[in-house]
Amino acid sequence: MEIIYKKDNSYSKDDVRELFLSVNWLSGKYPERLKKALDNCETVITAWDGNKLAGLINAIDDGELTAYVHYLCVNPEYQGAGIGKELLKQIKEKYKDYLYIILIAENEGLVGYYKKNGFEHMDGRYVLMVQNK
Repeated sequence: MEIIYKKDNSYSKDDVRELFLSVNWLSGKYPERLKKALDNCETVITAWDGNKLAGLINAIDDGELTAYVHYLCVNPEYQGAGIGKELLKQIKEKYKDYLYIILIAENEGLVGYYKKNGFEHMDGRYVLMVQNK
């Protein structure tokens, strides 16, 4: 297995649907909207095993101070192979001159993973959202 990393939007709506549904993320059920959302992000880095999208990370930034990592997604078939670690490394490199790179762990189990990859838990911060259906 040779993983190739790309910094373009060569993924299709079918590629992102398959990847996001592989980890049971709701956004995978809306492939057209998901592709459009990703295409509008400042940064998308993908990991490919041949023609198969194995992983993806994206960030939204303000151009100067803060970058927000929205998705880090690796197909379970490829988890444990260092793809997520490499995607995080590339994001941290791109935004190394920003004051903050912020991400939200989907569950408590991921906090340790992100800490191992250089992120710190921010006590006293709370995540709030409105979910429109």
